[in-house]
Amino acid sequence: MTQNSVINETVSEKERRHLEQQHEHEIKVLARKNVPLGKRIKKHTVQTIIYICCVFMAIVCLLPLWLLFVDATRSTQQINQGMSLIPSTYLAVNWTSLMEHDFPIVQSFFNSVLISFSSTALSLYFSTLTAYSFVAYRYKGQKAIWSIILILMMIPGQLSMIGFYKLVVDLGMYDTYWPLIIPAIAGPGAVFFFKQYFDANFSKELVEAARIDGSGEFRTFNLIVLPTLAPAIATNAIFGIVSAWNNYMGPLMILSSTEKYTFPMISQLLKTDRYNTDLGAMALAVFMTILPLLVVYACFSRFIIRGVAIGGGKE
Repeated sequence: MTQNSVINETVSEKERRHLEQQHEHEIKVLARKNVPLGKRIKKHTVQTIIYICCVFMAIVCLLPLWLLFVDATRSTQQINQGMSLIPSTYLAVNWTSLMEHDFPIVQSFFNSVLISFSSTALSLYFSTLTAYSFVAYRYKGQKAIWSIILILMMIPGQLSMIGFYKLVVDLGMYDTYWPLIIPAIAGPGAVFFFKQYFDANFSKELVEAARIDGSGEFRTFNLIVLPTLAPAIATNAIFGIVSAWNNYMGPLMILSSTEKYTFPMISQLLKTDRYNTDLGAMALAVFMTILPLLVVYACFSRFIIRGVAIGGGKE
């Protein structure tokens, strides 16, 4: 086949697609014209009301966050004067005031990042692996194990805190990060979440085809199964990081060295120090607590939206 013929076929293919798109557009226009005017007005009215409600709800959700940011840029005197929607110029002053204290604020921030992301990564991988075993295999005791996982979900974590503390001390892990990271491997809530997702979206044919091609079990799971779980992983990652980041009781019970404190622990200490009158610095510390969670959601939300779009397109 000559180069000219290939070019001609490519051009004709583009023209055909253009004609098909134009034809579909004309059909949609005709369909809209056939709809009575009253129904069209009613439809647009309903859509407008929905948009207005969504905008209002977004403002209600974002307004407290914006007010917190504004207070982080204001002085204590300005904050005492009343609420404002316009940022001030005291952000650098509040930051300097925050950094002048003996508390390791920056170090505690990175401590929380380390614990949150490490525990969430372990939880995501091993929870998906456990949930995968319930849908990809059949073995004795499977129903009993699943029942145990459901029972563990119903037991409050506070009931096991004393036993957990004794175990940590006996293992020599007190005042280390390991007790805050390793238990995330056995998270029953994450296993249940991924099991439900597998039940709705798992394709055994895809796994069987990989096995026929000679792919090993872990290779199949890591390269074929995991990528299909992107929306579920993104959703669970958000909840996992938020939960680990906001965890206050666990680090308070395990950590004793000030340089190992997490950011929520340091934020709590600020309330008992001279910062209880420095409202601008306190607002900045609280905003720093929320900021990483917003970044995490911004990074993972597109995977969730993509998963919803794909799921909505299934027949």
